[in-house]
Amino acid sequence: MSEKQVDADLILRLYEIRREEAMRRARNWFMSDFNPGSMQDVFTVMIGKHSADFRMVASYWDMAATFVNFGAIDEEMFNDINSEHIAIYAKLRPFLAEIRAVPGVPPYLYLKNLEPLVLRMPDAQQRIAAMEQFMKSRAEARGKDITRVAAAGEE
Repeated sequence: MSEKQVDADLILRLYEIRREEAMRRARNWFMSDFNPGSMQDVFTVMIGKHSADFRMVASYWDMAATFVNFGAIDEEMFNDINSEHIAIYAKLRPFLAEIRAVPGVPPYLYLKNLEPLVLRMPDAQQRIAAMEQFMKSRAEARGKDITRVAAAGEE
């Protein structure tokens, strides 16, 4: 098996994990209902009923980024195939400094591997801006206020 085939196989394995029911539910919540407008929104989620969903999604994408950063998966291939990792980073980027300042916050919450992966893309800022606009448009189309989070799942 060639090196590229091994990379493709690892990416397919990551995709299989994304399809697992709990992960799919968590990803759906994160992408559809989690629209933080402030650090307080993030903290509310971190201690609320969606805490496990938040941690599952953040740690999954940070883990996947770790594989890429350490060379287990080809970076260009990974970035060409995926865009969700950019969305995760874009949603949390405004709050990363504050999250990282919280005493005792586990490393998986501050995206220490995902951030450099996303920022290394030659067109990172354009892709982040496009993803932010896409997520804002989706939230508006669903009639949700992008400036607040359905933090505890109460809508």
